[in-house]
Amino acid sequence: MRVYSIPMRTRFRAVTRREGVLIQGPAGWGEFSPFAEYGPAECARWLAAAREAAWEGFPPPVRAHVPVNATIPAVGPERAFEIAKVSGCGTAKVKVAEPGQSDADDMARVEAVRDALGPGGRVRVDANGGWDVEHAVRMIRALDRWGLEYAEQPCATLEELGLVRRRVDVPIAADESIRRAEDPLRVRAAGAADVAVLKVQPLGGVRAALRVAEACGLPVVVSSALETSVGLAAGVALAAALPDLRYACGLGTLSLLEGDVVHDPLRPVGGEIVVRRPVVDERALCRFAGAGAEAWRRRVIAAQGHLDGPPVIEVAP
Repeated sequence: MRVYSIPMRTRFRAVTRREGVLIQGPAGWGEFSPFAEYGPAECARWLAAAREAAWEGFPPPVRAHVPVNATIPAVGPERAFEIAKVSGCGTAKVKVAEPGQSDADDMARVEAVRDALGPGGRVRVDANGGWDVEHAVRMIRALDRWGLEYAEQPCATLEELGLVRRRVDVPIAADESIRRAEDPLRVRAAGAADVAVLKVQPLGGVRAALRVAEACGLPVVVSSALETSVGLAAGVALAAALPDLRYACGLGTLSLLEGDVVHDPLRPVGGEIVVRRPVVDERALCRFAGAGAEAWRRRVIAAQGHLDGPPVIEVAP
């Protein structure tokens, strides 16, 4: 088990350093990087994903390339334009509803990204549950002047998503309502979304996410949880194994980190990522080694107490 800590290029959802652990097993490396506020029960899914990657590997792919979107943090319009323009992607996801920013900030950012991509590009927004229903309806209608592909998690709850969905013409995507729910399949039963955003670690691994995708019966966008290339490889494997992939995926997020832990990072070229598992680089592991190994070990042990199957770390009696 190796602890990493990598600075973020831009503060992203209050995160300034991305931290986690990499776990090596007979099938390769897996990543366990739940955010600091997550408790043992929620972390257990993240650990199950790391165990799958390290002990089982991934299911066979049905495609060799995965289309991805550029991710635009809550930056000013000039910087947003630059990120979108140099990304090489035809789709961009723009963060909105950032605490401390205004609706005007969001509108300027989305307009800049639309200008960067041109009329043929696809623009989607992600509020991370930051709006109430009335605010969401007002902002989605206003932002749709620049042609939104969809609005991701405009409100926090499934009930609110359903209310918004019935009042706007823009498709609604559910993210947190799936990955942090006790029952990820409630999103379909609630009629709350048109698109399901799936992340491998929060759902317990590639195979678990494939089961959720099948049961949801909604078009799927595979997204990252701000991982290194080790964790991104699992997201790429999920996108590669889906029978149908209609949307570009949110897996081009290495641009948000100052570094990586592999020889050949999973960066998009021409708006696509090649389906592969990159090779971990010992020098990079040393360069971005994080502190708190014992604290991470305790988190792993606490999480595996909520898992069936073999432990990731053996605990002496």
